[in-house]
Amino acid sequence: MPFMLLDADESQLVLVDYQSALMPSIHEGEAVLRNALRLGRLARMFDVPAWGTEENPQGLGSSPPELRELCRKTLTKMHFSAVADGLTELLRPPAKARQGGNARSLPKHLQKPAPEPEEQRNTVVIAGCEAHVCLLQTALDLLEEEFEVWVVTDACSSRTERDRDAAFDRLAGAGAELVTTEMVAFEWLRTAEHPLFKDVLSLVK
Repeated sequence: MPFMLLDADESQLVLVDYQSALMPSIHEGEAVLRNALRLGRLARMFDVPAWGTEENPQGLGSSPPELRELCRKTLTKMHFSAVADGLTELLRPPAKARQGGNARSLPKHLQKPAPEPEEQRNTVVIAGCEAHVCLLQTALDLLEEEFEVWVVTDACSSRTERDRDAAFDRLAGAGAELVTTEMVAFEWLRTAEHPLFKDVLSLVK
C-alpha cells in the first residue's frame, strides 16, 4: 500500500465485537471502548458508513447500545472473521438492478441517463476485540479481498498485552496501516479550516 493519508470520502468504519461479556476481561477495556465510541461519532460527523459486528451474542452479549446506534448495521457472526459471515457484502453492496419500463421507447433526447454506480469506498478503518482473534482474522480477510485496511490501535485490545501486540506486528507485516483515533480524526479533517474542526477537537480532547 502506498504511503498516503486517510480520506473520509473513501472510508468505511468497522467496529468488531465490543461485547458485554468480553470487555471486562480486555486489557485497558474501558479506554478501548471510549475510543471505539469516538470513532463511531467521528464517522457520523463525516458521513462515513459505520458497521458493527458481534460474535455469538447469545454467549458474549451485545455491544453497548450507544455503539450499536452509531452503526448502520450490526452483523451477527459465528466465524471469527466477519468476512466469512457477510461483511464484504455490506462494504461492497451489489449494484442495483435497473428498473424495467418503457423508457427505451422514448426518443433519445428524452431518455434519462443511467444512474452512475455508487462510488466504492475501498478504505476500511477497523478496530475491535480481541485483537489477535476476530479483529486480526477480519482484517487479514479484508486485505485478501483487496481493501485498504487501517487498524486503529488504541481502539483495539485483547485479554493480554502480548496477544494484542502480536496481532499488531502481524497486521503491519501483512500490509495493514496502524493508526490511532486522533490520527483518523485529523486525517479525515486535513485542515483547521474544515467546518467540523471545532466539533472534532472537542471530541478527541
